[in-house]
Amino acid sequence: MKIGFYGADRGVTGSCHLVSCNGKKILVDCGLYQGGREIAEENQAPFGFDPRSIDFLLLTHAHLDHCGRIPLLVKQGFTGEIITTAASKDLAKLVMLDSAHIQEEEAKWRSRRLARRGKNGSEAEPLYTRLDALDSLDYFGRTATYGQPISLDSGIKVTFQDAGHILGSACLLFELEEQGERRRVLFSGDLGYRDRAILSDPATAPKADVVVMETTYGDRLHKRLAPSVDELYTAITDTFSRGGNVIIPSFALERTQEILYFLREGRASGKLPISIQVFLDSPMAISATKIFSRHPECYDDDSAQLFANGEDPFGFPGLHFISDTAQSMALNMFHSGAVIIAGSGMCTGGRVRHHLKHNLWREHCSVVFVGFAARGTLARKIIDGAESVRIYGEEVSVRASIHTIGGFSAHADQGGLLAWHKQAGSSARTFLVHGEERAMEAFAAQLDSADVTLPEPGSEYEL
Repeated sequence: MKIGFYGADRGVTGSCHLVSCNGKKILVDCGLYQGGREIAEENQAPFGFDPRSIDFLLLTHAHLDHCGRIPLLVKQGFTGEIITTAASKDLAKLVMLDSAHIQEEEAKWRSRRLARRGKNGSEAEPLYTRLDALDSLDYFGRTATYGQPISLDSGIKVTFQDAGHILGSACLLFELEEQGERRRVLFSGDLGYRDRAILSDPATAPKADVVVMETTYGDRLHKRLAPSVDELYTAITDTFSRGGNVIIPSFALERTQEILYFLREGRASGKLPISIQVFLDSPMAISATKIFSRHPECYDDDSAQLFANGEDPFGFPGLHFISDTAQSMALNMFHSGAVIIAGSGMCTGGRVRHHLKHNLWREHCSVVFVGFAARGTLARKIIDGAESVRIYGEEVSVRASIHTIGGFSAHADQGGLLAWHKQAGSSARTFLVHGEERAMEAFAAQLDSADVTLPEPGSEYEL
């Protein structure tokens, strides 16, 4: 029995881990790296293993940094079975096709740039195409149900547990047996936290001998949710009083739906103006919002009851879905009174970059960040106080008010992570992943277990 680490090791994106048992190779996630140019080059680098040798791919959830390299894996020879929850399968299809479209558009842009430099005949290749993404859907096999073990092979079982992170997200418990040795290996995936809107709470962690867990917020505690919601309302009303727009870079999955939920509540309670105009400028987020209605098995009781009563927890008068490019460009005509929600949350691509280009330099406007921003991303540069940033080849001054509201995070904070690890077993052998080194080291110092490892990329360990 072995475990290998091939992504999100001493970093936050590109999750990819490999379990080997009884001659079978099981990949846990296959995510895209996100960030600057160096990160883009990392996506093109070899996986560190032969994709043709992988028998199973278990997907914890459908965020891009966990599923975004699946089409590349298939393109390079993977022919095994992909197993995930029904909700994650629906969302992963959406995410991978959107990512492929972005890869194709960026390749066209690079090709035009080469042509302008006189390098005619030089064509930039996308990491993968929409056809590659569609091909990868053929390998999705069995659907996982929370709490029900799945037999992968002799001596290899896996159980998906609700992680409470995004719709369909899961922790994975492996029960492994090889040559008389038994190990219970638990992967956290990305963990959510209790008492959030919409989703059920994370399931109690089962006991394990080995734990592989994320540490995105391993060095800090979140703001409480209620004050964070009030902070969002204040940022919007203050911006409107100044005569500006509010730009919210938001992840299409979960975060957007959560923000819509609270905007609906704010309008109904009178904390936001009843005339508020909200533009959801993200085809993927629009589709994701529709997918939510198909999976009530993931909701908490309050949200499930809203749907049962025929109410839409994400809809309200004044909400506009922006699908095509012309509609998106027309939003440039709004100089005040608009809330524009657009992807991506880290501002690494998507329509939000256009809205930042048109609003970031205006001191009457505000940009509200409601999620994590990895190092090297445009969002992180703005959050860290850059006086200007480069967007589509143009230097744009940062004059808008910048708000970072941590209470909306879909990740557990240090307290939630510690509680989950204690449930799994404080003495478990522990591998910390999916976090910046500072966060990992701070979290490791809080653990009772003496056997804690921060694995290097490409490292393998006997279990």
